[in-house]
Amino acid sequence: MKRIYLFITWLVLAVTAVQAQPKIAFDQETKDLGYVLWKNPTAITFQFTNTGDKPLVISNVTTSCGCTKAEWTQDPVPAGGTGEVTAVFDAEAIGRFYKEVGVYCNASPTPLYLEFNGEVTADSKNFSFTHPYGIGPIRLNMDEIAFEDVNRGDKPVIELLVANASNKSYTPVLMHLPPYLSAKAVPEKLGRGKAGKILITLDTEKVPKLGITRSSVYLARYPGDKVGSDNEIPLSVVLLPDFEGVSDLEKKNPPHISLSATELEFKDLKPNQHKSQTVVLTNTGKSDLQIKDMQVFNIALGVKLKKRTLKPGESTKMKVIVLAENLPRVKGTPRVLMITNDPDQPKLTVRVKASLME
Repeated sequence: MKRIYLFITWLVLAVTAVQAQPKIAFDQETKDLGYVLWKNPTAITFQFTNTGDKPLVISNVTTSCGCTKAEWTQDPVPAGGTGEVTAVFDAEAIGRFYKEVGVYCNASPTPLYLEFNGEVTADSKNFSFTHPYGIGPIRLNMDEIAFEDVNRGDKPVIELLVANASNKSYTPVLMHLPPYLSAKAVPEKLGRGKAGKILITLDTEKVPKLGITRSSVYLARYPGDKVGSDNEIPLSVVLLPDFEGVSDLEKKNPPHISLSATELEFKDLKPNQHKSQTVVLTNTGKSDLQIKDMQVFNIALGVKLKKRTLKPGESTKMKVIVLAENLPRVKGTPRVLMITNDPDQPKLTVRVKASLME
């Protein structure tokens, strides 16, 4: 009987060990890039989640030709964790392309293949892919201006690429700049079918507060243009907290924030539907965790947080709500941003993907 018992115990342990495995799930395995500008290297990122119950390790990533280089998350990805595989395509040859990336990892005995395709074109006048966002006849490369992770004293610059798709000359101007921003167009005028940029400089000494500051600027489409939702560009500044005054005792016993999810997906929403998901926040550190600031970056999002101060080991729930009727008016990336007193993670972002029912 004793031998039988030991055999059964060994068998159960063996079965459990076999069942415990890492598993990899990609957000997409195939990506259509559409048009890519000739000699304009393009990065294609495939995000993945370890849906298994053991750490996931990517040992190598191969590409189908020398025109593509690969990078990937090198550290082991814990169960429930996320990572990325990025392919950089050089776009040196004009014409259609189809490329593969092979991922070698401990979740599969054979490589897993990711694909991307598109067409390389030399037509620089086709601004629809190099400048995908339109404000009237003016095309831009981004639909929001975000200064992320800046510190007091910094003066970062963002380049807003501008293309004139109208049949007249155009002077790029950003209206209603807040006091902490300045902007300069290079060149000052764009001829028909010409492209340039606006250099936007942030003076962090003039930002009114630490944490999150939000505003809007407006792109003039013609002389005497007025401001409105059609030419609005959302603006955000994340000025990180200053930890220089933290005592040695606090440095040795910091708080630490852990989130149950950093990305939420809402699919096939009905036009007037309000749908929510919950993210659990936990303080796994040794002192009180404080959520100093929290904002949503989209009119289609709402958020409710039960507690803003968590003792060591304590958790709270954050409800993220999507307002489907506002999705057609979305500008920028839908996300929830938090500023904390965790010195390792002073800023955390929960990104939201939402789509209406077709």
